[in-house]
Amino acid sequence: MAESAGEKTEKATEHKRREERKKGHVMQSKDVVTAAFILIVFCVLKVTIKLIITTCESAFSYWFGLAGEGMDSNTIDGMPVYSKLAIEMGKVLLICAGPTLIVGILVTVIATGAQTKFLFSRESIKFKLSKLSPINGIKKMFSLSSLFELAKAILKLVVLVVVVYGEVKKRISEFAQLFDMELTSSMMYMLDTIFTIVIKVAAVFVGVAVIDVLFQYFKFEKDMKMTKQEVKEEFKNLEGDPQVKGKRRQIQRQMAMSRMMASVPDSDVIIRNPTHFAVAIRYEKDKNNAPVVLAKGADNLAMKIVAVAEKHDIIMVENKPLARGLYDTVDVGREIPPEFYHAVAEVLSFVYGLQGRTPDDTKKPIS
Repeated sequence: MAESAGEKTEKATEHKRREERKKGHVMQSKDVVTAAFILIVFCVLKVTIKLIITTCESAFSYWFGLAGEGMDSNTIDGMPVYSKLAIEMGKVLLICAGPTLIVGILVTVIATGAQTKFLFSRESIKFKLSKLSPINGIKKMFSLSSLFELAKAILKLVVLVVVVYGEVKKRISEFAQLFDMELTSSMMYMLDTIFTIVIKVAAVFVGVAVIDVLFQYFKFEKDMKMTKQEVKEEFKNLEGDPQVKGKRRQIQRQMAMSRMMASVPDSDVIIRNPTHFAVAIRYEKDKNNAPVVLAKGADNLAMKIVAVAEKHDIIMVENKPLARGLYDTVDVGREIPPEFYHAVAEVLSFVYGLQGRTPDDTKKPIS
């Protein structure tokens, strides 16, 4: 059975991927961000918890001590009471919440940026009426993505209940002893319990994130697929794009230039202007009816041809009219026209005489 004309069976082209990226359509998993946030932020909390408790104890002791002494002044350490209170509270918040807050922001940014390559698209934040469409909303409710998100939410809830219940059940006999412990010790015990629960939950969330990444990749690639007709239309449009054509011509020119410069060492002679034009000539009696122009250039390109020729000990002859005439008239890879036969023959005879050979000999001089 023939494929339907509207069926998306083709992988997305690089052009479409670039265009969709500009619109903010990229593959990303929110569960990766959530799992990384929970795991790393709570590890930071576990490392800094003693500092947090010590800082809070010092702050409470300081202010309760002042209250116990009875403050009969509107200043503390030469500062107004409210200013001093604001500064001290700011210090406590900075020490207690600062590291966790900074790490949380960094984790969120890095985990998101690693997936999107730090994409920021204005298209994704623009207001669209289609987002308010109830029909689209109903379709999303019963889509594969929504069902998958529902399954993940149920799994997370079940895991959370099972882990919390298991940990509390294991430690229930120890909770009664908290009343006989010091406040700091009891707080540390409760925090240790919370951390244990969080680490177990985070481990499960990491597994969920891996599954979600695979699902999001599958869904993204499926959504990005194109019909055969879309691929054909895109190809036609790109073929007519002036920028694409210009880029292609630039690449072709660069490749032709590279081939031309690579042939300079094979030439018999370089005919110069001397600085404005340079033409590389080669004559092989068995292959050509007339000498062939292997390379030619003006100004900077002429100097490059000369530099390559000097490097490979190619003889150079200064002949301004001949160099200009060959440059203007003969394309690279073409034989020279009859009007240049005599002038070029004189140059080649001169070169062959210097090399001690004839046109029938190989290019290497006779030893």
